[in-house]
Amino acid sequence: MTTCDLCDLPTPDPPVEGDDGSFCCRGCLEVADVLGDVEPPEGSIREALGVEQDADRSSADGEAVFLAVDGMHCGTCEAFLEARALNAEGVLDADASYANDAMRLVYDPDQTGPERLSAAVSGTGYRAHERDDDTDRGGDDALVRFLIGGGLFGMMAMVWYVVFLYPTYFGYEPFVDLGGLDGLYLFAQLWLLTTFVLGYTGLPLLRGAYVSLRARRPNADLLVAMAATGAYVYSTIAMLVGRTDLYFDVTIAVVLVVAAGNYYEGRIKARAAGLLSDLAVARVEEATRISGDVVPVEGLTAGDEVVVRPGERVPIDGDVVDGVAAVDESLVTGEPLPRTRRPGDSVRGGTVVTDAPLVVSVDEDATSTLDRLLDLLWSIRTVRPGAQRVADRLATAFVPVVALLSIAGAGGALLTGADPVGAALVGLTVLIVSCPCALGLATPMAVSAGVKTAAEEGIVIASGVAFEAAPEVDVVVLDKTGTLTDGRMAVESVTGPPETLARAAAVERLSAHPIADAVVEAAAIEEGSDRRRTERSRANGGVAVASPEPVGSVEVHDRGVEGIVDGERVLVGHPKLFERRGWTLPEDVLTTATTVRNRGSVPVVVGTEGIAEGVIAVGDVPRSNWDAVVERLTADGREVVVLTGDEGAAVDRFRDHPDVSEVFAGVPPEGKAETVERLRARGTVAMVGDGSNDAPALAAADLGIALDSGTELAADAADAVILGDDLTAVSRTFEVAAGTNRRIRENLAWAFVYNAIAIPLAIVGLLNPLLAAAAMATSSVLVVVNSSREP
Repeated sequence: MTTCDLCDLPTPDPPVEGDDGSFCCRGCLEVADVLGDVEPPEGSIREALGVEQDADRSSADGEAVFLAVDGMHCGTCEAFLEARALNAEGVLDADASYANDAMRLVYDPDQTGPERLSAAVSGTGYRAHERDDDTDRGGDDALVRFLIGGGLFGMMAMVWYVVFLYPTYFGYEPFVDLGGLDGLYLFAQLWLLTTFVLGYTGLPLLRGAYVSLRARRPNADLLVAMAATGAYVYSTIAMLVGRTDLYFDVTIAVVLVVAAGNYYEGRIKARAAGLLSDLAVARVEEATRISGDVVPVEGLTAGDEVVVRPGERVPIDGDVVDGVAAVDESLVTGEPLPRTRRPGDSVRGGTVVTDAPLVVSVDEDATSTLDRLLDLLWSIRTVRPGAQRVADRLATAFVPVVALLSIAGAGGALLTGADPVGAALVGLTVLIVSCPCALGLATPMAVSAGVKTAAEEGIVIASGVAFEAAPEVDVVVLDKTGTLTDGRMAVESVTGPPETLARAAAVERLSAHPIADAVVEAAAIEEGSDRRRTERSRANGGVAVASPEPVGSVEVHDRGVEGIVDGERVLVGHPKLFERRGWTLPEDVLTTATTVRNRGSVPVVVGTEGIAEGVIAVGDVPRSNWDAVVERLTADGREVVVLTGDEGAAVDRFRDHPDVSEVFAGVPPEGKAETVERLRARGTVAMVGDGSNDAPALAAADLGIALDSGTELAADAADAVILGDDLTAVSRTFEVAAGTNRRIRENLAWAFVYNAIAIPLAIVGLLNPLLAAAAMATSSVLVVVNSSREP
């Protein structure tokens, strides 16, 4: 079996041939012709699919499993978990992505399985589980750590400092004899309280530092942990040798400030994510055999016949063996118009039967198109690494420098005659001033403010990647159905006698077809307007006009319906239905129907007593502000590309817009992902979509933006989700992200300006740890104030 050279789907017989190979459809051919073949970037869809890879990097030698992993927060976590997984028995390959909290493992099924792999990856603060496992994640753990470790024990320790130690720093006599048993009792309590704060509240910080060392990739956690543990170790040794200059307060301050920032960021993100709780789940788990038995989808085998009733999703790919029905394929193709499927036609798993039952025979491969999309999505998500935070990138180079400066400062103090304790103080001071809390707060505080601002404007930031990628976007790819358009069928115009729409609706009320729903909805709106006009007419002495009486039953035909309305026979449907039924089609009606079809809409012909009298145009209406959004994106210096699974006249209106550089039509979901990959050769790519068919492309893009009017799968794949249907929020997403990114860089700049001043003072002995801690607190306050400004 040959496969498409763009999306790797099976090709028809004969395939669609082009200069660059064989393709499954003309949409893939057009993408290949325009974009050509490019070297896939790191983490590309080709890597996710195992195309053109070494054997040991492909799932061909084993089975692949996708795990969700709780606890990842930086690129260092990716490297650590990949190394841990590769050390497990039977694991052939491992890819992790902290941005998506996901991991892909290729394993030998003869040696291990998913449950053992989850256990092998879990530990050290990480929890791996299969992607369908929705058990509790312990989301309140951070709050407990902060309130108990910080709010209780940390504040108790700080009270002892304020009452007994801080006065001595200003020359006052201590309330107790710090050199006697009272002092020993006080210091022991401080040590115990600080140990709890560092070991409990600071555990995520220490874990991040440990992972950083194990992965040999220094990050911001390691930088801040050096200051906290340095002050703790020095103070512990000083206490044991009888000194009273203890800096446990520095350890507590560092841990609590960073923990507060991370907790605040997590709460804001969780609150924003909660706005997505009403999205629908579309996956089918059970199927009904023709015998009436309900079985799990995975229990179906080739040749099994299943019944799919109106309103149900087709559970698995197959062929129709009985029945004729309109099938809504928008979930997996993006096309808004249902397709009529008859015996012998193929149907895709995940599509919806709308108006009549079908009997479907399961294909030999027994797979679901929707499940394939889900697997493709997870493949892309796990192969694509998360963008490393700016603070972590700086820490990679800064940590070794800090360590050398601390050692150099202590060594210099020894060479100039300082005692070992004094030299250690110099080294500790350098550590503290070099690892300010401002560095640990720079990203979480700015991100939290950005997430909050976005949420207030109806934008949910699902991944920190949005803040780093959005300002760099060069190409914006827009899906058509549900993004540039409303994504549902609606009446655009009515031609014919005044009662045309009302008569059609009276017949269509008993039909479950999406076009029927559009006609009925439009008639209800018109009827409401007529009722108000009638009431005004009656008030002025006019005569009311009665609406057509609904029919008791209808006769459903292929491509239309028929019934009795007010004693007259009414036929509603496709022009060819009128020809088959022998009804007269006047030339003006045919001309109107052709015009409607040529502009990409569906002509619904309405006739009475053997003669066609009117035409209702039904289509997927473009959003009212789509052209303004495109113009705004172009004005900001970004290229706009339209990518859709739909084709024909419905797409042409977007080709004609001067600010749309290219339109790729008729592209399947797998082809959409590869199109995004090829566009990445032009620069940073953002994808905006709403349907499950867009999910692989959303995940493949550098930045994915989904509309919540779509599916859960699309929202799950995106880095940002727009609540509601206001397309202008796309531009606002870029603005909020750019402002947040600017705040992050300003915060980091302040942190390093502080370092440039404080480090030399610490090295020459002009700062002690207490003054360093005070300066550090001041820098942290400035970071918080800067982050709270409007992005």
